Amino acid sequence: MPAHIAGTMHATPAPVWLPYPEDVNALLPSLWSENVTKDSDGVLTVAGHAVTDLARDYGTPLLVMDVEDFKSRARAYRDAYSRAFAHEQGGSGADIFYAGKAFLCTAVARWVHEAGLGLDTCSLGEMMIARAAGVPGEKVGLHGNNKSVAELEYALDYRVGRIIVDSLDEISRLESIAADRGVVAPVMLRVTVGVEAHTHDFIATAHEDQKFGLSLSSGMAAKAAEAVVGSAHLRFDGLHSHIGSQIFDISGFQVAAARVLELRAEIMRTHGVDLPEVDLGGGFGIRYTSQDTPIPVEEMAAELAEVVAKECRGLGTDVPRISIEPGRAIVSPAVFTLYEVGTVKEVHTDNGIRTYVAVDGGMSDNIRTALYDADYSCSLANRNSLAEPTIIRVVGKHCESGDIIVRDEYMGADVAPGDLVAVPGTGAYCRSLANNYNHLTRPGVLAVSTDAVEWIVTPESYAQMLSSDPGMTTLTDMEKAGK
Repeated sequence: MPAHIAGTMHATPAPVWLPYPEDVNALLPSLWSENVTKDSDGVLTVAGHAVTDLARDYGTPLLVMDVEDFKSRARAYRDAYSRAFAHEQGGSGADIFYAGKAFLCTAVARWVHEAGLGLDTCSLGEMMIARAAGVPGEKVGLHGNNKSVAELEYALDYRVGRIIVDSLDEISRLESIAADRGVVAPVMLRVTVGVEAHTHDFIATAHEDQKFGLSLSSGMAAKAAEAVVGSAHLRFDGLHSHIGSQIFDISGFQVAAARVLELRAEIMRTHGVDLPEVDLGGGFGIRYTSQDTPIPVEEMAAELAEVVAKECRGLGTDVPRISIEPGRAIVSPAVFTLYEVGTVKEVHTDNGIRTYVAVDGGMSDNIRTALYDADYSCSLANRNSLAEPTIIRVVGKHCESGDIIVRDEYMGADVAPGDLVAVPGTGAYCRSLANNYNHLTRPGVLAVSTDAVEWIVTPESYAQMLSSDPGMTTLTDMEKAGK
């Protein structure tokens, strides 16, 4: 049972890592985007705009993006890796590909391109967004463990700069499509390097027993390399490795880099080809709660540059051009979700009372807690609390016991219906994984800067959600308006 200044009878079921707050109204700046603060009344503001005004004008639940924060994080990755892998440092340059699966819309694709980043896609829909945003094909990559013929055809017509091949079947499929079109497809092989990343099983992607990649240890990667080398319609540009997501330990990236570079050297020696590129993937962790300790961007870039240079010296090879694929690390801290409280309920547990705070969203707009056992923080957003801190659990309105958004956090005990609660770090995978469970509509994404507030993804209306049901042909005007 956690300690409490008033004694054990006042203790609540807090996890051991969650510190008792000195000021329950204060923000922990490292959890929020750079332009988020609170005014003297305790109202959360972003780029000078009060969330009370945003909730009144745009409704809740609402995903709010700090535009300048997003852009500055994109530039920070570009600059850090450009410096670390610069030619004067012994490198061959570096490219950043924003992982669109984290969150993608035309505005984000445009901002990424304007910042000098490439865009990593993994479906036909994501490529269509990139194209509509004006991203040149050569700045786009295509991922996926089961790319369809339509996706590969679109990628070749779009002239994407890299197709990351994931299987032997895909090599044959892509060879046939490229031959029919009379073109040469730019290919990188995704290699499963056998690194056990310290993260949730569902987001660890480099161990052997999972669906992604070509196994290094089984010889499948070497077989795939031989097939690509022998193809007249595939251009072998390099190798790709991705060990997982939300990773805080640099050693996994170091081991993966060493193994990929060793395979590169072996392929070049065996087949007499040059492989100019190596992609080390993404998965860089961010701070969702006070317990998270992400590696600073500059430090990670420098460490990776050092291990790449060291391994290439030992192998007697040139240093390839390096690319990485951050998504969450750029977009997640730039976004918070704003909810309105509807119900507050005290529940007695073996360790004390826990207060359940039910809001107007839930696993339809943030399924990560249920899916990945993810942790989030939160803050009362519309006022200061004068009450004693108490452990609260923010839950949604869906018919699932696992419909939890924030498992444990301190909030003033006077939290009540009508209050606003803000959850930081929701830019990655929340809107991308949003769903219509219980027939709730998906929230919009509001882009906020000093000079402008505008939708970059509009809220889904009931008419949109129900349009695929042939029986829903008599919606009233109110229902069409989403009310």
